[in-house]
Amino acid sequence: MEFFLSLCLGIGLAACSGFRVFVPLLLSSIAVHFGWVNVATGFEWMGTWTAITLLGTATVLEIGGYYIPWVDNLLDTIAMPTAFAAGTLLTTSFIEINNPMLQWGLGLMVGGGTAGFIQAGTSMVRLASTKLSGGVANPVVATVENIVSIGLSFITFWFPIIAFSLVVIFIFWLIRKILQRQSKTNS
Repeated sequence: MEFFLSLCLGIGLAACSGFRVFVPLLLSSIAVHFGWVNVATGFEWMGTWTAITLLGTATVLEIGGYYIPWVDNLLDTIAMPTAFAAGTLLTTSFIEINNPMLQWGLGLMVGGGTAGFIQAGTSMVRLASTKLSGGVANPVVATVENIVSIGLSFITFWFPIIAFSLVVIFIFWLIRKILQRQSKTNS
């Protein structure tokens, strides 16, 4: 059961990094520092003041950057590989398995994949917003993404199974929307 909860925690936080790369990393770092959650051996550095300071700075810059027109679309380009890396790191850091290959493999496939997929979806929303509104509506999209990333991160810490369920529902909804859009394009 502990493995399942740690996997749900990692996947939930990985999904949050698909909305904002540094928010779940910062909140995880704070949670580790204060002993609210445990990380796997070798990831204790996440709870250091250095990590909190660097991740806090990165979080402020990332959130602020999404409110600057055209910078938000540039950040989406950069965010894709960094969200994938953050999702991998977050999932790997919470899964306690004695086999590093399996631990990192799960983190990469499940955590990185979840973060990358959600980041791709949010990038498509931002591109559509830019196309339809000339970027005027992008701050609204950024605000929603910030709220989801912060809110889902907190839910993940307290209720990892519920957060995991929400992530699965969101991914299926996103896949359905993509398939609907493709069928309209092909018709």
